Amino acid sequence: MSNGKIEIFDTTLRDGEQVPGCKLNTTQKLKIADKLDSLGVDVIEAGFPVSSPGDFKSVKEISRLVKNASVCALTRAVKKDIEVAAEALKHARRPRIHTGIGTSDSHIKYKFNSTREEIIVRAREAVSYAKNFVDDVEFYAEDAGRTDNEYLARVCTAAVEAGATVLNIPDTTGYCLPEEYGKKIKYLKDHVKDIEKVTISCHCHNDLGLATANAIAGIMNGARQIECTINGIGERAGNTALEEVVMILRQHPTLNLHTNIQPKLLYALSNLVSREMGMFVQPNKAIVGANAFAHSSGIHQDGVIKNRETYEIIDPADVGVTESAIVLTARSGRAALAYKAKKMGYELTKLQLDIVYAEFLSYADHRKEVADTDLHEIMSISFKNRAIA
Repeated sequence: MSNGKIEIFDTTLRDGEQVPGCKLNTTQKLKIADKLDSLGVDVIEAGFPVSSPGDFKSVKEISRLVKNASVCALTRAVKKDIEVAAEALKHARRPRIHTGIGTSDSHIKYKFNSTREEIIVRAREAVSYAKNFVDDVEFYAEDAGRTDNEYLARVCTAAVEAGATVLNIPDTTGYCLPEEYGKKIKYLKDHVKDIEKVTISCHCHNDLGLATANAIAGIMNGARQIECTINGIGERAGNTALEEVVMILRQHPTLNLHTNIQPKLLYALSNLVSREMGMFVQPNKAIVGANAFAHSSGIHQDGVIKNRETYEIIDPADVGVTESAIVLTARSGRAALAYKAKKMGYELTKLQLDIVYAEFLSYADHRKEVADTDLHEIMSISFKNRAIA
């Protein structure tokens, strides 16, 4: 793996599916997994096999289906979990077991009723046991975001010594600030023995709206894998959004970082995941939201009509969106009205446009948007009143 390559680890089918009401059956998971493989993700986290017979079946079938990506299964630091995951991954071309344990003082005390030293032992044993089944073992230090860096480095060192190939540093509660999370990754780069032999992974949650920013801070400080979901779905406020980090890297070439993702497939896959999960995508969602390339302000519309780049840093076609949307509202100007009218077959002179625009404003003041059918009516009224010769 080149230094500038960022691995994309998609957990839509595991962390994303944990959203209440978003449960998927095996057929739905296979449909999404197939599209994720075509998208170019490096790893598909297919599920948590020991959690239910349905999840075991889904991981097993996804393992048979996926041709390019690694297929990953989640476990706790429990031998039975690891054994079941290994069985579910038996047919995967590139199997990965993702095992780990909580490392923050809160988790150690209240979740495990344990000690720091015991947690290190359990981490080492889990990774070592998983290595009996697969070569590729990812270790997660749950709640790493709130874990003391010195202790976190000790846990990670134990995992590396036991054979881990990837170290997942989750900001499980979405607590960290980007600078703080970036410094955490850098600390591990500087203090974990043999860190150069493994990949550091960012798994960030969005409780404070910082998941994407934290993931970018992580890779800028040496992480080389981002764990993310389509549309940013996931526990509570969600995870890092795959489409956001991919397009950030594409739009900032000075970072010298890249992925294998085919961005033209992003919008269609976003719609597929939304439809299959019944999870509405907020209109102002970056990259894939309905309003991501829509313009309703007259000043913005005039600029975009003259040159798209005045108000858009991404070409909609790059992510699979047909074109920018000019949405007519009471805030729209003459340029937008003329543009929409022309697309609908109306060629207006400047005088005619002034007359229609007055009628348009009167109409638009009583509606949130002016649809194409409304515009036909406005034209009809103007013609009927002989305002347009």
